[in-house]
Amino acid sequence: MAFLALGINHKTASVDVRERVAFTPEQLVEALQQLCHLTESREAAILSTCNRSELYIEHEHLGADSILAWLANYHHLSLEELRASAYVHEDDAAVRHMMRVASGLDSLVLGEPQILGQMKSAYAVAREAGTVGPLLGRLFQATFSAAKQVRTDTAIGENPVSVAFAAVSLAKQIFSDLQRSQALLIGAGETITLVARHLHDLGVKRIVVANRTLERASMLAAEFGAHAVLLSDIPAELVNSDIVI
Repeated sequence: MAFLALGINHKTASVDVRERVAFTPEQLVEALQQLCHLTESREAAILSTCNRSELYIEHEHLGADSILAWLANYHHLSLEELRASAYVHEDDAAVRHMMRVASGLDSLVLGEPQILGQMKSAYAVAREAGTVGPLLGRLFQATFSAAKQVRTDTAIGENPVSVAFAAVSLAKQIFSDLQRSQALLIGAGETITLVARHLHDLGVKRIVVANRTLERASMLAAEFGAHAVLLSDIPAELVNSDIVI
C-alpha cells in the first residue's frame, strides 16, 4: 500500500497548462470513477482550482507515470508536456504536502483561506463518487485538523487575503475612481469570479471576461453584466483596458 500526491500548480505550470488540466465541477465524479477503474487505484480524490490540479491516490503497486498518463489522456495533453510541469510526492512527503496545501502554505498568496474550503469540497466530491476509503478518510480529517491548528496557533490567519482581494486592493490603490476604469479579466475560474464580483460591487465602468471557451466566459459575464470574448481577442481589448487581471 502506498499514497501519492501529484499534480501541477502556479509554481510549476503556465496558465495555459493549468487551464487545460483543470477539472470542471461537472467532470469530477466521473473522472474519479474512471481514474480508479482504469488505473486500479483503491482510493482517489481530486483537488482542482484555478492555481492547481492535484490527485491524491492510495494504491497497491502503481507508479506515478501511470497516473500522469491517465491525467494527460483525460485532458488531451501529451505525457511529455504534462510531466514537464508535474510534481510527485509519495507517502509521508505526500501527506505533508496535502497539509501544506490545506493550510495555505503552498498558495499563491500565503495563508489565503479559500483553499481549505476547496479541499473540503474535494473530499465531499470524492465521497460522492465512492472513491474515499479508510485511508483517504483519515488523511482528509487529519489534514483539516492540521490546517485548523495552523490558523489557531500561528499568525498566518490574522490578515487573511485571497488572490482576488489582493488584486482588487492593488487596483484600488492605483486608480482613485474605479467607476471610470475598464477591466479585462483573463480566465473564468473561481478566483476570476471573485475578482469580477469585487469589481462589479465597486462599480467598475466596464468588465470584459476573456476565456479559452466563449461559453464559460459568457456564463460569468452574464452574472455581472460584463462582456465575453475569447483569448484570441485579448490584444484588441488591451487597448481600452485600465486593469488586467
